[in-house]
This record gives sequence, structure tokens and C-alpha cells, in this order.
Amino acid sequence: MTAPVERRQLVTFQAGDELFAADIFLVERVLRWEAPRLLPNVAAWLRGVIDNAGRTIPVVDLRGRLSLPDATATERWRILLITAGGTLVGMAVDAVHEVITVGADAIEAPPAIYRGLAQEYLQGVVRHGERLFVVLDLEHLLTSTERLAMERAMQGEGTRG
Repeated sequence: MTAPVERRQLVTFQAGDELFAADIFLVERVLRWEAPRLLPNVAAWLRGVIDNAGRTIPVVDLRGRLSLPDATATERWRILLITAGGTLVGMAVDAVHEVITVGADAIEAPPAIYRGLAQEYLQGVVRHGERLFVVLDLEHLLTSTERLAMERAMQGEGTRG
């Protein structure tokens, strides 16, 4: 008798020309794009904040976080509400495609071209049909220093009327 193959469900999305995926259990919901309210003196990858169900949520620009070229928002842009390091964060992406199911063993280790910090927030790559997705580790997308800076900016936002 063979052991059952563990399956994983991944949400697939796009930033620039790159295809990404993330564990569905770390994605709370997908929102239509709304321009975040800007915060002063924050990192370029922090677009600002949105209000969702009475919660003020910081929005990270995935393009900026991954040093991809900037772009103007389109009607396809979405905000993924994700859990990153135990914190609820919005992640601005160019498009959300679909949810795919793959065997856990289908996720290959990140290629050697990903070195340094970038490798810390990559779980690997997965092929689905003709497409190759980079699987992000959302829990490690932001460093602890970056999360602290984001929380300080959010506290400053909460003190303004």
C-alpha cells in the first residue's frame, strides 16, 4: 500500500511579467484594486493603507518588494489579504489567475539564481502545465525589521484623525 500524496493548493498571481504562487491558507481574500492612502516617510514598497471591514491594513507593492519595474494600476490589479509573519497585510499584484492543486513534491527547491535575501522568501518553483510559478513564502516576505517599520508607520496613521 502506498502513502497518499500530500496535495497543496496555491493561489497564482502575477507581478510584471513574472508568475507567482502562494499557499491558499495564507490568503484571506482577494480584493479589487483600490488606491491605498499614502503614508509619509515609509519604504517605497509600502504603498499605503486601505480600510477593509473596519481594519486598517498596510499594502505592500509586490513589484517594489521584489525590485520589479513600477507600473500604473489597471483594472486587473488586485490586493491579496495575506498573513505575513503573523501580520495581516495587503499585497498589490497585477492580476490573480486561479487556484491550482499540486502534489507537495511538485515544488522544487529555488534555483541557484536566487541568492541572499530573496531566497529567504521563496519556497521554490512549481510547473503547472506550460507555466512556471515562483512559490513565495509569505510568512517571510517581510523581514522582522521591515515589519517593525511598517507597524511604526501604522501607529502614526492611527494617531491622525
